[in-house]
Amino acid sequence: MKCAELSSGKLSIDEAASIALYSMEWKPQKECLYYVFNQTLRSENREKLKPWFLFLKLILTALAQIPSSLSFVYRGIKQDMRKEYPEGKTFVWWGFSSCTTKLNVLQKEQFLGKTDPRTFFTITCDSGKDIGKYSFFQAEDEILLPAARQFIVESCLDQGNDLYMIQLKEIQPRFPLIELVPQTSPPRPIPIVPNSPIKTK
Repeated sequence: MKCAELSSGKLSIDEAASIALYSMEWKPQKECLYYVFNQTLRSENREKLKPWFLFLKLILTALAQIPSSLSFVYRGIKQDMRKEYPEGKTFVWWGFSSCTTKLNVLQKEQFLGKTDPRTFFTITCDSGKDIGKYSFFQAEDEILLPAARQFIVESCLDQGNDLYMIQLKEIQPRFPLIELVPQTSPPRPIPIVPNSPIKTK
């Protein structure tokens, strides 16, 4: 995959590369960029985020140029997440969240699989970004939810055989939790914590 080929649309080479790099995966998983990046975004220690400011601004600027639309997406986690997501709970996913529009993608062992406790999220969202054109794995029909999205748990269902379904709906917070920087603005990142709005200008 050549970044120059990916940037044939609105995105610059660097912007397209930021999405491709985010979507890449290697072993061990805990050393993947997306894993370390998201763990840092979820951390309450704002100092840990400083080395990521420029990348955060770059990928947010890239995603801002990809249209958002009301969509229905899926996400799988290989854990029983019922206690963390009771019905009626409102919460924020502070990291970026990779989802898909195709159910068969989740059958892959690295996403949901067919054995052991696992949670299947069905998500109604209006901020999802179709990054299929830029993703390293273009066959996964990946929809990326930007950082700091707020949701409400609408319902939960025990499907049997250690499979649990949780229905989420994206909602708008009272105050913006993240602000994208216009392309003409010079980068001037502001430290964030999970309880504060995210700004990158």
